[in-house]
Amino acid sequence: MDTKQQITILIADDTPINLKLLQISLEREGYKVISAINGVAARELADQHLPDLILMDIIMPRENGFEVVEKLQRNPRTNAIPVIFLTGNDDLSAKVKSFELGAVDYIIKPFNTSEVLARVRLHLKLSLATKALVQRQTEKLKQIHDAQAAMLVHPADLPRANFGIYYSSLFEAGGDFYDVLQVSDKISVYMVADVSGHDIGTSFITAAVKALIQQNSSLIYSPADSMKMMNSVLIDILPEGKYLTAVYARLNRQTLVLSLVNAGHPPVLYVPVAGPARFIAAQGTPVGILRDAYFDTCEMKVEPKDRLYIYSDGLLERAGSRRVWTALHHELLPIAETMRHVPIREAAAILNERAGAEKNEPDDDIVIMAIEV
Repeated sequence: MDTKQQITILIADDTPINLKLLQISLEREGYKVISAINGVAARELADQHLPDLILMDIIMPRENGFEVVEKLQRNPRTNAIPVIFLTGNDDLSAKVKSFELGAVDYIIKPFNTSEVLARVRLHLKLSLATKALVQRQTEKLKQIHDAQAAMLVHPADLPRANFGIYYSSLFEAGGDFYDVLQVSDKISVYMVADVSGHDIGTSFITAAVKALIQQNSSLIYSPADSMKMMNSVLIDILPEGKYLTAVYARLNRQTLVLSLVNAGHPPVLYVPVAGPARFIAAQGTPVGILRDAYFDTCEMKVEPKDRLYIYSDGLLERAGSRRVWTALHHELLPIAETMRHVPIREAAAILNERAGAEKNEPDDDIVIMAIEV
């Protein structure tokens, strides 16, 4: 088995003798060495080769070492590469600036090659350990992400529920969640929830919410009853500062009655087959804040082919914008009017595409559920 591990070091110095001396010393230790004689070349080589470590002179033509490091830090491809400055400047302010810019070490010229090699080994060890830690954390988060994805029901699983879904998680541990249950041949339950925060703990909350939906959704409970029972449990188990907004809807396709509770969530978009698109006026308290929370139920008659869109605030809010969904949700009305003949299973994804067509990239999870009566 081939166990060779190639470690690449970039040297940037405008003095040829320093370059040659360092190159010979490092190559004897088994490292692969690439070199640059000015700052621009160093930065370009760093982006191209992604070395494991950079030895950087400060005084160089075109761009000095400080300028190079500043630009490397702004580049997501290179901002994790450790940089050791090699310089004849022993000034304290230069050392402070080096570390403020993100350098990991500072070696004064003329240098001793044994010292340079020792510090190179030290910072490579630290860098490799950090990379290994990040990799382990990434793998754990991916497992959480995969577990969350496995909990989500797909339209093909419940064809009688007649819905489409768009789900996008910004981070591995997503805070948005949805579920669909078929509680009888003609009655379906739909829920979209948004748990505050995006940390790992959020993923465990979404698992608890799914279990509570399963336990508390039945023919004998109204949507308000189901929400009350979920609230009574979650208020005891949610960490301080955590809560969730949600829409919980029950659709009876036999009586053509829709019953829903809105717990602090963006309003449900209703597109009747024989009328203009509008929002369902129902608002309540988020889940997990008040022990004696009251959840009002909105009941309304619907018709075959009527549509509902339940969505999280990430659909409307975007990175860099100070506007929140309460000032933006009316943008959805004209978009929904143009989508009346879009197949229901495609409608959620198309709504996301059209609503975000002229917006910045999202900075939150997005869930959109499209339902047809």
